[in-house]
Amino acid sequence: MNASDGPFSGLKPFYGDMHNHCGISYGHGSLEDAISNAREQLDFVSITGHAHWPDMPEPEERIQYIIDFHEEGFARLKTVWAEMMATLREENSEGEFVIFPGFEVHFCATGDRNMLYKDLEGEILYPNDLADLHAKLSELRKAGRDSIAQPHHVGYRTGTRGIDWDSFDPAFAPFVEMLSMHGCSEASENTRPFLHSMGPSDWESTIACGLENGHIFGFSGGTDHHSGHPGSYGHGRTAVWAENGTREVIWEALYARRMVALTGDRIDLKFSINGEPMGSVIPASAKREIEIDVGAGGAIDCVDLIRNGSLLKRFSQTDIEPIEEQSESVRTKIHLELGWGAKHRSTEWDVEFGVEGGRIINVEPRFRGLEVVSPAERDSEAGESFYRSKVHEKTERSVKFETVSNGNATNSTSATQGMCIEVEMPRGGKVFAVMNGIRAEHSLSDLMHGARSGSLDHTDAPSWRFNRAPKPEELNWSFSFDDEGEIEDEFYYVRVRQTNDQWAWSSPVFLR
Repeated sequence: MNASDGPFSGLKPFYGDMHNHCGISYGHGSLEDAISNAREQLDFVSITGHAHWPDMPEPEERIQYIIDFHEEGFARLKTVWAEMMATLREENSEGEFVIFPGFEVHFCATGDRNMLYKDLEGEILYPNDLADLHAKLSELRKAGRDSIAQPHHVGYRTGTRGIDWDSFDPAFAPFVEMLSMHGCSEASENTRPFLHSMGPSDWESTIACGLENGHIFGFSGGTDHHSGHPGSYGHGRTAVWAENGTREVIWEALYARRMVALTGDRIDLKFSINGEPMGSVIPASAKREIEIDVGAGGAIDCVDLIRNGSLLKRFSQTDIEPIEEQSESVRTKIHLELGWGAKHRSTEWDVEFGVEGGRIINVEPRFRGLEVVSPAERDSEAGESFYRSKVHEKTERSVKFETVSNGNATNSTSATQGMCIEVEMPRGGKVFAVMNGIRAEHSLSDLMHGARSGSLDHTDAPSWRFNRAPKPEELNWSFSFDDEGEIEDEFYYVRVRQTNDQWAWSSPVFLR
């Protein structure tokens, strides 16, 4: 299925993060830092302030610090709301960088919701419970002011801020957050378990349970980042398929559920059944014509088709025919990572990353914010900047940028910064990077064979890694096949895993 064919004709992916935090409530970094970070790698954003918790636990010594920073954050957002809205209006660029204002309400009983207003207007709402929130949103909708109340980190146990599926209302929640820094809510076992102090996930709050119960919703990804870094790499993003990047068109794509949940890499996933795209509700039929097309951000490991919660079909590298090396020119992607070194130390990087003997087609920043999920995990210094990764110049030959990396906090959690370039060049052409005055270069042929690394010094030093450049057939997979048999109500969705452990989930197609 080509981009010019089928239900994705005339559409292209736009990337956003609709759930993240900064210092406007509880969190770190200024609103200006958050907007600047979002501009580096996103097309749309909602920077969310914590606003209200009507069923907050009763005070007790063990959790008093949690109650305190929530109440302080709620009060701060109320104080800065008018100034925040003025800043959002100034920073919004229609068609280029769209900002949706929003706020978050916690509910122990029914699960948290983060609000998005369609337009650059609106006030904080203080509902008594989820039913009251829906009633308030309904009144606003009658007055011509549309909104979305996204359920997020839904996998926590019901009653402890996980979702209560009996309370779910698709009128205000066209999509549900698949993953964030908290973990992945897909099913009981998945690639990113819930490890935060709030506790583990529970089957009855998973997305799989919600789909099994017959609910209709799409999938989103959001960082839930608390250090002013929307779109922080690896923590969750959303892609929508739309005609353009204007507010009206993105909003329509969100309500149409024409969207993909991503961990980090830009994975252009297209999925349709009987000519209707992901998110659609279509009539049940005895024959389902299924189309899957993946343009990946790294080498694809497998593509899964899920039907009614079970694996129907898995495509792996054994299903892909190698492309004969008939041409000296290759189109591939090269990911440069920067970081490592001693724990709790940071390194400033000044980098030029490029090619000799070829051209750069696309540049994809893979910048991370600090690994912070609550203000109790870190203190901020007065005036501290959280806008630390910036692209300065892009040409067909190179990209110049600066960033700050931190040593990995654990041996299983990456804190590296990165830049990915999509290139078209001869196998013998050179890929180079000049990092803090040190030049490293390798032939594309060598990088297609395997990764290459180096360090700024000898031992325990900040380092870099040119990741392996995938073969073209590892980046682009397409499948067409029929699933047959009498059905009534079913749902299908596609899940993609890359060898670098970056993932994508298409929103389902529902047959009714």
